[in-house]
Amino acid sequence: MRALLTLVALAFGWGSQPVQSGSAASAAQQPAADTSISVAREIEQRRAAGDRRLPDASHFTFGNRTIEAGTIVEGPVAVARGTLDVYGTVEGDVITVDGDIRVHPGARITGDAFAAAGTVLIEGGVIDGAKRVIAAPAPALPVGAVRAPLTVWQSVKLAIGCFAVLTIIGLGVMIFAEGNLDGVVIALEHGFARAFWLGLAGQLLLAPVLLVLVAALFITVIGVLLIPFAIVAYVIAAMGVFTLGFLAVARLTGGVLASRAGAASPRGVHLRALITGLVLYAALWIVAALFTWNPLAGAVLRTIAFAITWVAGTLGFGATIASRGGTQRAGIGSAGHGPPDELGWQTPTPVAGVAAASRRPVTAAQ
Repeated sequence: MRALLTLVALAFGWGSQPVQSGSAASAAQQPAADTSISVAREIEQRRAAGDRRLPDASHFTFGNRTIEAGTIVEGPVAVARGTLDVYGTVEGDVITVDGDIRVHPGARITGDAFAAAGTVLIEGGVIDGAKRVIAAPAPALPVGAVRAPLTVWQSVKLAIGCFAVLTIIGLGVMIFAEGNLDGVVIALEHGFARAFWLGLAGQLLLAPVLLVLVAALFITVIGVLLIPFAIVAYVIAAMGVFTLGFLAVARLTGGVLASRAGAASPRGVHLRALITGLVLYAALWIVAALFTWNPLAGAVLRTIAFAITWVAGTLGFGATIASRGGTQRAGIGSAGHGPPDELGWQTPTPVAGVAAASRRPVTAAQ
């Protein structure tokens, strides 16, 4: 490698040893060991990257250097991590790495002026050859900048955290919007295929609908001002619809597995079913997280968990759209009354009670 670098230097006319000027040069040739090693490594890296006009590190001095007026120095003159001020004459090339070249009045450089990660400033002097400036290459990313993959425990905590948030949201929905949740569940029970295709179509139309909304707001000046708020509101509404639908699917899934024993009320049954369903979906992701250490098995399990979760979310999204957020239930008539209750024949008014009693269902004798 050393021989190759020497041949390259000779090919560019830099084979002769540089003549140092004065005591400043001798002092500059005594850098700290770690600095010289670092700069030498940088120079060799630049040469390997294509800066072939750079001589090898043995030709460089470190720090600022000055060529005094009235002096003649044979080149090449090479400086690293410093500024080269030329007041005299340099017979040959001048090179700096991480520094500038300043050619002052009365100075002359008979060769080229070459600055890597620096500039060439002609302040009244003369450069017979070419003036070349090469920008510093993009620094390599430090090792710490590369994000390390999640550990098994971090992946498990992430899965548990996500479904813990969903559980909290589900409890809030059970308290404040249980009727809407019931409506979405009823829509699911009346047609899984319809809910799935509606959910898929809704997902595909999310972006076009948003674009149409933004375009409509562009018509007026006030609408233009409302565009950022409309986008935020649209995203929040879409996330709310998707979350409500997924909670409905979780409750329906958990209702198949959850036991009704010990439940004091229908709400208790629904709450138990919701928690059971969320735990079931969370288990898919926790199992996938436990295999993070194995790239192949982890990827397969994450794909399965994502596919199942996406299907559940699509079903819920479609059911929420079909039921208009759980406000319209299947079987509701135009009068706004739901399906007849088993005790609907009992009415508090005497007249209606008598009329209803005549229509009271009679259980067949066993």
